[in-house]
Amino acid sequence: MIKKRKKNQSEVYALGQHICMSPHKARRVIDQIRGRSYEETMMILELMPYRTCYAILKLVYSAAANASHNMGFNERDLVISKAEVNQGTTVKKLKPRARGRSYPIKRPTCSITIVLKNTSVNKEEFKRYQYTINKPGGLITKEKYTDMTCYEMYTNGGLWDKK
Repeated sequence: MIKKRKKNQSEVYALGQHICMSPHKARRVIDQIRGRSYEETMMILELMPYRTCYAILKLVYSAAANASHNMGFNERDLVISKAEVNQGTTVKKLKPRARGRSYPIKRPTCSITIVLKNTSVNKEEFKRYQYTINKPGGLITKEKYTDMTCYEMYTNGGLWDKK
């Protein structure tokens, strides 16, 4: 049975295939940018000292260009919702060595997918984050508490600070 997936109108993606680098090395950089905003991601990728950053920077820039040109999204509202690295084909070569022998060289490739999501709030999504309170003076509409603050265990003392 074939299921048709409903396309999300607030997501755009860029796909890079046959990139000559190890998927393990690319995942090291991708894990740093997943879930961050577009502007923050561009700054991180420009300052990181790895070779894989250039290829990922081009993909993120391409996905943002797709978002602004095809969908009309603003780049300030884009967030990396999904970033994944998959192993591609392995390029196999032979290198001549001493005494007429050959030595196999395996160059791994990878495919990188970057998905950007538009976070500009429309009315339907905003209703999900609201609730109403029935008070004697009338109905009051308030926003739900949606703070996603992450508290660091090591900077705040954590478990080891207690005596």
